[in-house]
Amino acid sequence: MTVLEQKNREELEKLIDQAIKKVQGTKENDLCKYLPGPTGGYMHHFTLRKLKHTDPAQVFQLLKNFILNSESPRALNPKQRAPRGSRKRRDLINFTRSDLEKVLELAKKMGDKDLLARFSPKRSLPSLKRELIRSIKENTVCQDLWEAYSSAISSTTQE
Repeated sequence: MTVLEQKNREELEKLIDQAIKKVQGTKENDLCKYLPGPTGGYMHHFTLRKLKHTDPAQVFQLLKNFILNSESPRALNPKQRAPRGSRKRRDLINFTRSDLEKVLELAKKMGDKDLLARFSPKRSLPSLKRELIRSIKENTVCQDLWEAYSSAISSTTQE
């Protein structure tokens, strides 16, 4: 660090101390509410600390303009934020387990295999094997069970 940089740092520290006294604060973070941030509202304390090291001239200018040269420094309003819960989707419908079971029953009655596949819970490979073996022992053929088993086998080999 050169002598000039050391001198500038000392001047900046003095200026920060003067600004803290003017706003009747106790620490450097108290200045943030009086300095405008880059995206609106007041400056975040991390931004002020980073700016102090990366661009002390800008901090010097901000303190002069908004605190020291101002007769009565004015605290800025915080940046507007979205209200809580505003990002929740209101058009989504939440189904209970009994609702899904009713939809599955209706799909079975209508013979809609696509809807059945979409809403049916994914069965594990061992449970599919057990059901397939049981159906073979009972001499019954269930095409859906075989398709579910073959898709489960192919999905495990792809992983």
